[in-house]
Amino acid sequence: MALLDPEGLVVSANGALAAVLGSDPVSLRDQPAAELLDLGSDARTRRAYREVLRGERSRFRCTRRLKHPDGRSLWAEITVSPMPRSQGVLLSLTDVSDRRRLQARLRHLQMHDPVTRLPNRTLFFERLTSALERSAYEGYDDGGTGRIGLCYLDLDGFKAINDTLGHRVGDRLLAAVASRLNECADSDGYARGGNGHLVARLGGDEFAILVEDSTGTDQLAELAGAVLAAVQRPFDLAGQRLSVSASIGVVERAAAGSTVNGLMQAADTTLYWAKADGKARWTLFDPERNAHRMTRQALSSTLRPAVDRGEFALEYQPLVGLADGAVHGVEALVRWNHPQFGALPPNRFIGIAEEDGSIVQLGRWILRTACRQARAWQRDHPTDRPLFMSVNVAVRQVWDSDLVADVAEILEETGLPPRLLQLELTESDVMGSAGRPLQALQALSDMGVRIAIDDFGTGYSNLAYLSRLPVSGLKLDGSFVRGFQDEEHPNRADEVIVETLVGLAHRLGLTVTAECVETAGQAARLRRIGCDTGQGWLYSRAVAPDRIAALIGAAAS
Repeated sequence: MALLDPEGLVVSANGALAAVLGSDPVSLRDQPAAELLDLGSDARTRRAYREVLRGERSRFRCTRRLKHPDGRSLWAEITVSPMPRSQGVLLSLTDVSDRRRLQARLRHLQMHDPVTRLPNRTLFFERLTSALERSAYEGYDDGGTGRIGLCYLDLDGFKAINDTLGHRVGDRLLAAVASRLNECADSDGYARGGNGHLVARLGGDEFAILVEDSTGTDQLAELAGAVLAAVQRPFDLAGQRLSVSASIGVVERAAAGSTVNGLMQAADTTLYWAKADGKARWTLFDPERNAHRMTRQALSSTLRPAVDRGEFALEYQPLVGLADGAVHGVEALVRWNHPQFGALPPNRFIGIAEEDGSIVQLGRWILRTACRQARAWQRDHPTDRPLFMSVNVAVRQVWDSDLVADVAEILEETGLPPRLLQLELTESDVMGSAGRPLQALQALSDMGVRIAIDDFGTGYSNLAYLSRLPVSGLKLDGSFVRGFQDEEHPNRADEVIVETLVGLAHRLGLTVTAECVETAGQAARLRRIGCDTGQGWLYSRAVAPDRIAALIGAAAS
């Protein structure tokens, strides 16, 4: 302890304080306490200390790191408070070095992974947050690059090792991987004159390497390549020789304007790409690819309610007889009038709908709307040959719903004869169908509904199996027809293939529709071959229902 006068000079001090400062009580007299105990090093502490001396503050406490004359450092908790009925001030000092060391030890345990001894998720995010906050101060310049990089990696095949050899071996492998990651990070950091990079275990078999003041994507790519090579080297652990690989997501960008969540989301997305692209590789974050993913996610999250909101509409493309030029039927093509992305064609959202199961709800709406429209045309043109309606169906509609019951209900509801409905399934969906899909197709065929195979010739065609399917028609993929474009130098191979397929189909009692017919020359050659109907821009693009009504009248006249 020490008694101070209103100016902050030591009036008297006890031996304990003198021992802490490496002096004696007499020598401390008249010495300014602020200089002895570093109470003026920052403005906040200096102001509070002076307020106590002037009697404007009842108490002040702070912690200071002091240097003993013998070179030792100690942490001291200093309390300053006015003396009652006196102008003097009492200063007391407590050595809290042991407590600070314990706190530091506890913090180290709290902030480090016990298996790998690497910084854990908490410390990693603390360091990342600090790095980004530092860059956010306007005018801040510590001579760094102002950029930040991150390698986010996940071990391929670790779960199998953990499950088969046990967690003890799995933990040894994680520790060995951590050691190699540290070597890569230290080599890269110190070689560039830096202070090394932070390597952390974020949980499970996920690790991250934080590169502050990165020099660009080349540095991160070089580091990711070194990590990939290091992890792929075999590990010899307690007589076990183990091999794993890693998938790495790499992000490098300006620190200013970046957020912790944004950086980690980009890293997580890029790691997913690396795994989806085949694993055992690193992948650099691509803003365009991410924008496509975000768009896809936005479409997926709004697809189901979009049906209820009435955002979908159908357009119809004519199927024209090559012999008579009349419209025999139409194919219903769905469009999504998205409030944010505008009019979207089927290839932008049908795959998403099949993945998340919303194709059942959407497909049911398409089928009902198309059948209702076909029946309306039939009523409006009673003297003309009725058009059949062709609707695309995904195989998931068979698995996830009772397609047969749905079709029967819609036909009864709309009054459309079954013979005027054609359901199109892709070749990959139909070929190899067994069990429930095959039973559904057979039931629909027995009902009188036509079944057509779409994009025929692009999948794994099993022609022997084709004869046993309840199919009434084939739609040749447009790639065959495009080979007919050069009339002066026709692709004879494509013509032979189409001619063979048409002949085979006719012998099996099937009709053939050629897709993507764009020129009169293509139509003429398909007619000579014996193809039944054509579909494509030569006749019409997909149009609104009223345009089809006009085509029916034109064909009849």
